[in-house]
Amino acid sequence: MVEEKKPVENQLQVELDDQTAQGAYSNLALITHNETEFVLDFIFVQPQQPKAKVRARVISSPAHIRRFLDALTENIKKYEQKFGEIKPMVTPDDRSRMIH
Repeated sequence: MVEEKKPVENQLQVELDDQTAQGAYSNLALITHNETEFVLDFIFVQPQQPKAKVRARVISSPAHIRRFLDALTENIKKYEQKFGEIKPMVTPDDRSRMIH
């Protein structure tokens, strides 16, 4: 009788320090890319202020960004099933583009 070996599951242990656990609020994201990486800048824009500050920058591979997009899409779907449709926010710039 031959025993089958079961694959060993590796569990990823993720550490979260206190400062990172606090999070950073962002109400704008800028995304740029080249052939090998995507750069996501998460920004906080205060109303009536001429400057904004990048709160976090994430640099990642195209393959990981694709997985991130798929996971985000799935989570938005679950969120909307539970809480209702997320309506896009219309900004003054959006309205001016719609009029023309």
